[in-house]
Amino acid sequence: MQAHSETAQSKKPKNGAPSQAQQAWLCRGLDQPGGKLPLFDADGQQVSERTVRSCIEKGWAEPWFSNPLKPDWIVCKLTDDGRKAVTRSL
Repeated sequence: MQAHSETAQSKKPKNGAPSQAQQAWLCRGLDQPGGKLPLFDADGQQVSERTVRSCIEKGWAEPWFSNPLKPDWIVCKLTDDGRKAVTRSL
């Protein structure tokens, strides 16, 4: 039981740092023009809406534009605060 709680705690963000999922997503915007964040992860799976919305709420990402073909997709870009949060966590 102890090992499980340690594992769970290691995945929690510290001091407002991005979680592992948030970090992975935000890092992908570092080298993109305008900080564009991908809709899909490295395995081709759609990035979790929960991850996207939590990053928006924390100010690390912001909606960029609406996609008329897929209005449920949130196209975002990395903010200056997001860039700082990611580089601070590396």
